[in-house]
Amino acid sequence: MTRGLLDLAGWLAAHRVQVVAMEATGAYWKPVFYLLEASFEAQLVNPRDVKQVKGRKTDVKDAQWLAQLVQHDLVRSCFVPPPPIRDLRELTRQHTHLARDRARVINRLEKLIEESGLKISSVTSNTLGASTRAMLEAIVAGERDPATLAEMAKGRLRAKIPQLREALQIARFSDASAFMIGQVLAQIDMLDAQLAAYAVKIEQAMRPFARAKELLMTIPGISDRIACGIIGSIGTDMTVFPTPGHLASWAGVCPGNNRSAGRELSSATTHGDPYLRGWLGIAAGIIAQTRSHPNYLKSYYHRLRKRRGPLRAQVAVQHKILTATWHMLTHDVAYHDLGLDYFDHKPRSLQHQAQRARRLIAELIEQGYDVSQLIPDHAA
Repeated sequence: MTRGLLDLAGWLAAHRVQVVAMEATGAYWKPVFYLLEASFEAQLVNPRDVKQVKGRKTDVKDAQWLAQLVQHDLVRSCFVPPPPIRDLRELTRQHTHLARDRARVINRLEKLIEESGLKISSVTSNTLGASTRAMLEAIVAGERDPATLAEMAKGRLRAKIPQLREALQIARFSDASAFMIGQVLAQIDMLDAQLAAYAVKIEQAMRPFARAKELLMTIPGISDRIACGIIGSIGTDMTVFPTPGHLASWAGVCPGNNRSAGRELSSATTHGDPYLRGWLGIAAGIIAQTRSHPNYLKSYYHRLRKRRGPLRAQVAVQHKILTATWHMLTHDVAYHDLGLDYFDHKPRSLQHQAQRARRLIAELIEQGYDVSQLIPDHAA
């Protein structure tokens, strides 16, 4: 309880303790850490870095071992953002959870509609569009005539009124199905209201970091929502990450380093903040799929995709975004795009020129061209 934590803080102060260390255990460390950080130098360590030998573990031994490691400076403290960033982090994460809940509820609505015999999803593209929503609410209210329901179509959907009449033919529709669809629609409305409230609160929490958000939104693929999520995950003070590589490693968007006896055992990406990787993944997906505004990141993705596949290419783009973020927040500068043709004019060694020539020749051969007279001497 809080009283016990206050007694603990008084006991530590009475014994002139200056540094307090604890393992990161789910969410249980947070109330202890937040209370003690005001009076002591609080350190949060990864349990992976302080593992004991199996069979020799008790809470007391763990505490003694952790104190010994901290005393000799043998552990690294985890990144714990300051209170304003912590509040923003929790708001953005809860907003993400609500958005995922809404997607699950919409899928449940689709399932209920299909099970009840309605084929409206085969005609309309948006289950929650104005026309479809009006039809579903009328069905819940008791309307069963397909012609009356089809006439509720609006806009371009009115061109599909004959198909809607067929899709809304209800041979078996029970009161229980109408009740469940009505409840799911009410749940979606509730989630929409909660998401709107969270959006307002996030906007208020972002006011002190308006400049950082403005800078991040100059990166292609970074929207207002993604910028808020990134700032909520890493903050705006980049001094906690000595280099861009440290930030990428902490986020888990760089190759792992696991080598022994000259063999590379694994180069899989390390574990990082799943929420941050989610935001970066959305941004990388937008960059890969956008057809307008060609840029350096899009060119980099498609070049790497040919050799390494789409998943590795997306992780590489995420690494590039974080690297740019570190420099932008450190030096307070906007994003500078290198251009779509950066790799075409980039200075290259003879070896790289030969590799590029072979790759281009292979592409021409795949297209059916005869390039036997075009192979340069250094690429042969």
